[in-house]
Amino acid sequence: MNNTDVLIVGAGPSGLTLAASLLRRGVRTTIVDQQAAGANTSRAAAVNARTLEVLEDLDVSRRLVKQGVQAPRFSIRDRARTLIPIDFSVLPSAYPYTLLVPQSTTEQVLLDRLVELGGTVIRPKTLESVTEDADGVTAVFDDGEVLRARYVVGADGIHSTVREHAGIGFIGGAYDESFVLADVRLTGDAPEEEVVLFWATAGLTVVAPLPDGSFRIVAPVADAPAEPSVAFVQQLLDERGAGNVRVTEVVWGSRFRIQHRVADTYRAGRLLLVGDAAHVHSPAGGQGMNLGIQDAVALAAALAAVLEGGSPALLDEYSDTRRPIARDVVTLTDRLTRLATLPRALRPVRNTAMSLAGRIPAVRRALAWRLSGLVYR
Repeated sequence: MNNTDVLIVGAGPSGLTLAASLLRRGVRTTIVDQQAAGANTSRAAAVNARTLEVLEDLDVSRRLVKQGVQAPRFSIRDRARTLIPIDFSVLPSAYPYTLLVPQSTTEQVLLDRLVELGGTVIRPKTLESVTEDADGVTAVFDDGEVLRARYVVGADGIHSTVREHAGIGFIGGAYDESFVLADVRLTGDAPEEEVVLFWATAGLTVVAPLPDGSFRIVAPVADAPAEPSVAFVQQLLDERGAGNVRVTEVVWGSRFRIQHRVADTYRAGRLLLVGDAAHVHSPAGGQGMNLGIQDAVALAAALAAVLEGGSPALLDEYSDTRRPIARDVVTLTDRLTRLATLPRALRPVRNTAMSLAGRIPAVRRALAWRLSGLVYR
């Protein structure tokens, strides 16, 4: 006897979206997470148009929009000179913008919806092993509990236990550069409804507004500090041409290194993958969390159909459809990251080439469709 139809391991944005989507369809769903509480830092901060479209049926989009900053513009600049202006406002979507909202808020909105639908996250609870048989999967947890499910989904991130037990390869590599991430208070000429990438000879820096009036800063740095100071972030912005801005406070900061990997498949029998367990890549372009949420909506539809008597081949179709999109995103973000971290001597040439490309309407249009996620409709 199965205790649940679907066991989801991991309660980040992908896991929460999947759980809520399944519950809305009447599927018995259990979701667990090894953390004692949800993360409360901002991390991913951009929700794109396609993600807002696919979250409409879950009644989540309108709630997110209420709590975010709408940025209809995205520009790549070299100091005050705009190299490539990207205008989302002309896109054929109800959400012609990037919604800037902290990941912690996104997770809370998804959790609230999950609870409304009768669900809850069981935490802290760590998966120790999964064993598949003809009728389902036996999951064993650190507290000794044994749970039976018809399917198990790994939404448990880059070090996925589900992926490991499924024996699914996770091919790729890592970038040499470290990155600094900080949410800061700024005064001066900071962008209010726009995400700006400053492509300076000294290096790249992203500046984006957040709902609480702070600004997200992301920059590749040779040796990023664990906790960036006001002086460190100020020096970054000054050296990389972010204009007349003054850092008054670092609300939160960290450093990270990035990898680029895609799972060999998103399905091994009754074990499935979603989100960072299936793909990780550079944050360039703000695609990671969006891709995972879109995975989750697609997988929920496939699982619900199979559990209602549909062909299990629908789960292969999920993998076959979503995996090429992840590979496409990895390719895009890899190119952006390598452009951002070119040797210093080549950066002026890069900027000249980008300025020329930015004059071509088709280039700007293609970037708008890709960054908004609408290209994956």
